[in-house]
Amino acid sequence: MKSAVLLLSLSLLSFPAFAQKVKTAQSESNQEEPSMLGSLISSKPRYTREMVLGNILKGALENMHLSNKQIDNALSDNAFKVYLERIDYGKQFLLASDVKALEKYKREFDDMLISGDLAILEASAEVLNKRIGQIEKYVETLLAKPLDYSKKETLETDPKKRKFLLSEKDLYAHWEKLMKFEILGRMIDLKEEQTGVATDEKGNKKKPTSDKKLSDAEMEVEARSKVLKSYKKIFSRLVNEKRSDKLDKFYNSITKIFDPHTNYLVPEEKEDFDIDMSGKLEGIGAILREDNSYIKVEKIVPGSASWKTKEVEAEDIILKVGQGKDEPVDVVDMSLRDAVNLIRGKKGTEVRLTIKKPNGLVKVVPIIRDVVEIEESYARGTVLELTPNSTKIGYINIPKFYRDFNDRAGRNVTDDTRKEIQRLNAEGVEGLILDLRNNGGGALEDARMISGLFIDKGPIVQVKAHTGAVDILADTDPTVDFKKPTIVLINRFSASASEIVAAALQDYGRAVIVGGEFSHGKGTVQAVVDLDGYVSPMAKSYSPLGALKITIQKFYRVNGSSTQYKGVTPDIILPDQYSHLETGEKFLDYSIPWGEVKPVKYTRWDQKYDLKFLKNQSSARVKKDQKFKNILEAMKWYKLQKEDSKRSLVMSDYEKYRKDLREKSDVFKKDMESKSLVVKDLSPKKDKAQQEKFEDFSKTLKKDAVIEESMNIMFDMLKMGKKS
Repeated sequence: MKSAVLLLSLSLLSFPAFAQKVKTAQSESNQEEPSMLGSLISSKPRYTREMVLGNILKGALENMHLSNKQIDNALSDNAFKVYLERIDYGKQFLLASDVKALEKYKREFDDMLISGDLAILEASAEVLNKRIGQIEKYVETLLAKPLDYSKKETLETDPKKRKFLLSEKDLYAHWEKLMKFEILGRMIDLKEEQTGVATDEKGNKKKPTSDKKLSDAEMEVEARSKVLKSYKKIFSRLVNEKRSDKLDKFYNSITKIFDPHTNYLVPEEKEDFDIDMSGKLEGIGAILREDNSYIKVEKIVPGSASWKTKEVEAEDIILKVGQGKDEPVDVVDMSLRDAVNLIRGKKGTEVRLTIKKPNGLVKVVPIIRDVVEIEESYARGTVLELTPNSTKIGYINIPKFYRDFNDRAGRNVTDDTRKEIQRLNAEGVEGLILDLRNNGGGALEDARMISGLFIDKGPIVQVKAHTGAVDILADTDPTVDFKKPTIVLINRFSASASEIVAAALQDYGRAVIVGGEFSHGKGTVQAVVDLDGYVSPMAKSYSPLGALKITIQKFYRVNGSSTQYKGVTPDIILPDQYSHLETGEKFLDYSIPWGEVKPVKYTRWDQKYDLKFLKNQSSARVKKDQKFKNILEAMKWYKLQKEDSKRSLVMSDYEKYRKDLREKSDVFKKDMESKSLVVKDLSPKKDKAQQEKFEDFSKTLKKDAVIEESMNIMFDMLKMGKKS
């Protein structure tokens, strides 16, 4: 299963070798070859680039994708809905009548894909540009004078709850509300700076940009000016959208119907996606994704410039990007590629990101671009003690399942984890906490091997292909590197390979799984296929065509249950600071459903724990713990705000909302560092930089309520083991 390792790690595959495997599988299952192999691709001028690309995509999607879906009229209906979301997610430009006019194309996406005649691109661009022009003129006139901020009205901030408006009058009314909302936000920012309430990225009081005290009227003028300037840039960018961005919207309206992780990558994105699994990455170290009109942070690379700020996190929305102290550029409705181009830059230069937290808090985070310090990307271990108990507990954090596929002698997560276990055993630890929270996955081979460090031998995971064939990946090494009680920590950002490890150790009864309500639920494998591999030498003029990231396999636990969609449910569930977020496979449209295959034979671990007792003991402690009380209080408030997504456009009401938001956000910044948790520095180096890194690592653990409670759970497990 060497190829599966590459697929799970999302490495760029050599197409001919992969295509041959697909051909073999198709032959065995009597399926037809992809329609583009040979007959259509030639150098004849009657074939356009879009026609060639569309047929290649159709053949690949229908013959390689796990679901075996066909691109037909029914799929076209859904693709049309996705396309509307991609061109006007906020329902802020198109009228209901515009949508009605475009509906003549809703059953033609399959035909347009084959013919290459993408008529909907021109039709939708024409109507969008018309509406944008109208709105731009209206906004210019509207913002030429002060607005009324005392009128009792609200703005629905959740696009999903809005509908396409019926008339131009309704459209203008919406934009008046939107402009008030934007101006109110800017005015309160200025007020907070002047009153000393605003803080910088380190929590220090932010100094006003000017020594001059502005009156409310002057702040309104400045806020209005900034909003107008910002939106004129947005309108210009939308009207001058590149052809590649339009193609991206069309093709990925189709791929998304197959599943959320299948995407067409335009040529410019192909290089961006080929991430080096060794962990070396230049830039700010944030993996981004497009989420309708927004650019969202999907993952922070450990050790990167973003990671060091402790401010940018997964699920943050990037609203603006500024170069140093220059005026920031609005990236709402900007393509991912263009946004990345703004964010990237030379090492040592500063980029300022205006981010919006999932709870609604907006802040500016300055980041000095740098090369990721690779040491921070690797597995890291330490010894923990919780006074007055002197029992030593090992702790290993695995940020990702890394492996350098270009260098067999390079570092990999399995070897590093084994070394950390050896160090911890030498320290005499009585148990181990394996932290897989926020681990988005990586190499499948390492998920198999790391699971094997804790059991003698046996099956780890089942992998089912689109052909229906099931392959069993097993640990064949009888060596058990760690034999003592083990806890595995997960949360809703633990995905893919990390879910395989957690599920295997749970099924074997080898570890107690602790964390939030569920893990992410990504139980699928994607291949990244270079589409130029389909093009014959005579038709190289069509290149570059880009790449296709396509879902080809699905994971199943040894008990037969899939990790897809449902994820892994912990044995002991703790309050989670991310519980208000609708993140995970179950919240994604067109996600591949949960399923089952036949279980395989495996031998459970001898040690058995009374999970009911452990849960009850943990629950009693959590109810008394102030850190968990703070988390629950904040999450309750965030959920209420999400449910009530209408915002008042009255100045006093909006000021109160922002004040409440700031106070709830500060809950997580309170100095709740544990006085009982002791973290031992096992680093061989003791230089200043290493010491600073350890102190930061230690503080993070001491402020983490889950770590301290996991220690208490481990103590209960150890007592249980002694009794048995």
